[in-house]
Amino acid sequence: MNLTKNQQIPLTITGVTGEGNGVGRYKLPGDDSAGIAVFVPYTAIGDEIVCRIQKVDRRFAFGRAVEIVTSSNDRCQAGERACPAFGQCGGCVWRQVTYEAECRYKWQKVADALAHIGGLSITPEPIIGAQNPDRYRNKAQLPVTETEKGMAVGYYAARSHRVIPHKDCPLQPSFFSTIVAIVTDWMQKNGISAYNETTHSGLIRHIYIRFAEKTGEVMVCLVSTSGKLSGMDQLTTALSAEIPGFVTLVVNINRRDTNVILGDTEYTVYGPGYIIDELCGLRFKLSPRSFYQVNHDQTERLYAFAAKELDLNGEETLLDLYCGVGTIGLSMARQVKTLIGVEVVAPAIEDARENAKMNGIENARFICSDAAKAAELLRKEKVQPDAVIVDPPRRGCAEQLLDTIATMSPKKVVYVSCDPATLARDLKRFAERGYDTLQVTPVDLFPGTEHVESVALLKISEN
Repeated sequence: MNLTKNQQIPLTITGVTGEGNGVGRYKLPGDDSAGIAVFVPYTAIGDEIVCRIQKVDRRFAFGRAVEIVTSSNDRCQAGERACPAFGQCGGCVWRQVTYEAECRYKWQKVADALAHIGGLSITPEPIIGAQNPDRYRNKAQLPVTETEKGMAVGYYAARSHRVIPHKDCPLQPSFFSTIVAIVTDWMQKNGISAYNETTHSGLIRHIYIRFAEKTGEVMVCLVSTSGKLSGMDQLTTALSAEIPGFVTLVVNINRRDTNVILGDTEYTVYGPGYIIDELCGLRFKLSPRSFYQVNHDQTERLYAFAAKELDLNGEETLLDLYCGVGTIGLSMARQVKTLIGVEVVAPAIEDARENAKMNGIENARFICSDAAKAAELLRKEKVQPDAVIVDPPRRGCAEQLLDTIATMSPKKVVYVSCDPATLARDLKRFAERGYDTLQVTPVDLFPGTEHVESVALLKISEN
């Protein structure tokens, strides 16, 4: 099958990948093979397109749609989910289709991972879609850079550090753009430069915004290469005057040549240095480095669903691994006898302890440690958890951790995952250690993007 770069071909999109690309197969008349797979971003199942080939590999090719001959029924109406940065920034991949179609695609992504990576015969439960697929993000970390045309604030293009200027992302509250305007105006009036990744010069690297949806509190954090910034009183006054709920301004210092956004030190310019939000009836303190899910309403639904799956009766010891600031475990603390949370990030553990105290929860213990090492410590202390929650980063659980959990023999495990591939891999590993996966439920915490959360319930095998 000889495809060449810049060749234009007719193509019908018959599937989508987990990364958000449409896929079709191209073959010449009379070809008895399945044809070569061609991946095309921003298309939908059922699209009939003219595709220009951009890259050819031995087994597949990449292209882009130069014409949509026949639109898929999955496509949304013109303007329905429109965004001027769509197709340029590296955020959304599904704004060309209806939200119903997006949920179907994400459900299929989870189903395919369970079958092909996990080798599991289980069919996922219906996806828990978002009631509000726009304006849901409570956090933004916007890169600031200097270009030939002046200062640019926006979002990175896919797989690059090229900033796409964009004033109003439809995934974020509209007032975030007002904050950006206030900060950039302050920078220009005070001669404060944007950071240049090539020369490693300049001051402001990111504008970081957090919003507590229930309390209305707003934090602005400037990520800077220096702690010395002029005109901070002007900035505080402007934010206080124009942003309802603005309570704190923080400067985080990051001098390193790194892709990591936040540095290790920070200082508070105005307010307490944190905001308070309410989740599942509890109050949580959020500092700049606190992990907190970006979709408040869907997080509440996910946590309530996880608690329902555990079917707690008040007598259990619940072990919450990768606990962050304690949100998921603390939301269930009053339904168990003892809660033990584990997190490797020290500031997060400090926040978790404060969050427990702030909510009058006295049956919680928090350990600052790698999850695998902490689980081994608890095993040596002869702590016998009745149930375990794991909510690992994208890379999933280390095998040592799975071994330790299996040694503890909890009756139930709830696995909260942000990556279907590593979830499927780990469910297979759990099966090898005597745990059956009873069900997997996708939960869409990130509408518009390729990402999907899942909640899996496992039970120790009775065989």
